[in-house]
Amino acid sequence: MLILGLETSCDETGVALYDTERGLLAHALFSQIDIHVEYGGVVPELASRDHVRKTLPLIEEVMAEAEVTAADIDGVAYTAGPGLVGALMVGATLARSLAWGWGVPALGVHHMEGHLLAPMLEEEHPEFPFVALLVSGGHTQLVRVDGIGQYRLLGESLDDAAGEAFDKAAKMLGLPYPGGPHIGRLAQSGNPERFDFPRPMVNRPGLDFSFSGLKTFTLNTVASCREEGELTEQDKADIARAFEDAVVSTLVIKCRRALKQEGLKTLVMAGGVSANSSLRAGLKRALAKERAQVFYPAPLFCTDNGAMIAYAGAQRLQAGQVDTEDTRVRPRWPMEELPPIEGAA
Repeated sequence: MLILGLETSCDETGVALYDTERGLLAHALFSQIDIHVEYGGVVPELASRDHVRKTLPLIEEVMAEAEVTAADIDGVAYTAGPGLVGALMVGATLARSLAWGWGVPALGVHHMEGHLLAPMLEEEHPEFPFVALLVSGGHTQLVRVDGIGQYRLLGESLDDAAGEAFDKAAKMLGLPYPGGPHIGRLAQSGNPERFDFPRPMVNRPGLDFSFSGLKTFTLNTVASCREEGELTEQDKADIARAFEDAVVSTLVIKCRRALKQEGLKTLVMAGGVSANSSLRAGLKRALAKERAQVFYPAPLFCTDNGAMIAYAGAQRLQAGQVDTEDTRVRPRWPMEELPPIEGAA
């Protein structure tokens, strides 16, 4: 079954072709970072407009690369939520129009389910059940996964997502959007001994997160350095290192706690922040002590992409799930509401 996948939930336009027998055939991605960087964050109207411009050319590109025609496609999957409503509507209307014109089914896919299943695209992938850490610009969640559609939320951020906290900390340091990669690079030259940032909510039971206090601590540290004179590049590097260490340490502690609570030995990490090398290294070290495994997507599939939507859509379309006439995009969409796939566990 050959599925065309479209991802347009935020500021990246992703298109891919996934075949249930041959695997991923082709994928293409256009990032809008250069458009939004001057505003310090994503401008929803600009994101929607650029999806309109870029999606069709990307579809033509992946079809040419995979050497397939419209007659070969068996279904169209698109991101139906969560995300920016205008951006979601661009992908949904285009996907459903193409599906109608081609006479094939369409299916709206949950964006975070796409991230959660992205490691399945790798040759070495996890087996169910496992605990998933979904960590991105909009979400920080720990989820128990017993199969496709069999999800139980264990904990989530009560305020900012980890990726959002990276963006805001970067802005405090005068770094451009998106903040995560810039903080990560700057932290490499930072002194880990100079500042000790708090690890939020690790001293209380439970698996929820909070990063608002860490942002305030970062802001106060920047202000304190400025009182002593101009904020130097070394000051920025040391603050970036302390901030990154605090976020990584917090996520690692919560992941170990979740695995122990659920009695599992497999962790899946996905979402844009999962590309952070310090986080990957920290989890690998910590889980080795627990004799547990950690899986994550290839770096290019950590951020939003069409491949994860094509894969997730293929699993559900193959199981017979299709859109109804009244299907709508859902900017807010709890993942626990998704129906399970029989026999997917």
